[in-house]
Amino acid sequence: MKKLQQRNGFRTNEQVVYPAHGVGRIVSIEEEEIAKAKLELFVINFEKDKMTVRVPTEKSDRVGMRKLSADKVVQKALKTLKGKAHIERNAMWNRCGPEYEAKINCGSLVSIAEVVRDLHRSETQPEQSYSERQLYEAALDRMADEIAAVQKLDEASAILKIEEVLLSKSERTAQPAH
Repeated sequence: MKKLQQRNGFRTNEQVVYPAHGVGRIVSIEEEEIAKAKLELFVINFEKDKMTVRVPTEKSDRVGMRKLSADKVVQKALKTLKGKAHIERNAMWNRCGPEYEAKINCGSLVSIAEVVRDLHRSETQPEQSYSERQLYEAALDRMADEIAAVQKLDEASAILKIEEVLLSKSERTAQPAH
């Protein structure tokens, strides 16, 4: 087994986004023999989930693996939270739910921010259903993980930052017009 330090623009010990699982760290790049074929793999550790994923280096593009977002993208995602929610109140949840799940797992920080924005509820709004709450938590968690990694924060601080933006939006919309 040969150990490599870099492949396809990714390095060992670098944090990356793997769309289906969020932010992980490449712990090694290894060459293994599987069914008599040599296969080069990124070994990615997701510490929070206590999980390790092996991704063939040649499939990293196809699975959507990418570097952490630039700060400009983080700012765009935070700005997205301030926008008006695009949720159809009478839309069928069995259609919306899978769409939101697809956005969470697509790997785009801005798409994940759209889900957080759309499913966020202030104190004055009606309760969420269990499945809405689950998707909201998943999107919030995924967004916070990447913001924390990019801005060198702990996850709690990143969640606080997101919630402050959401709260400032609800305060603006709750103020009566003069």
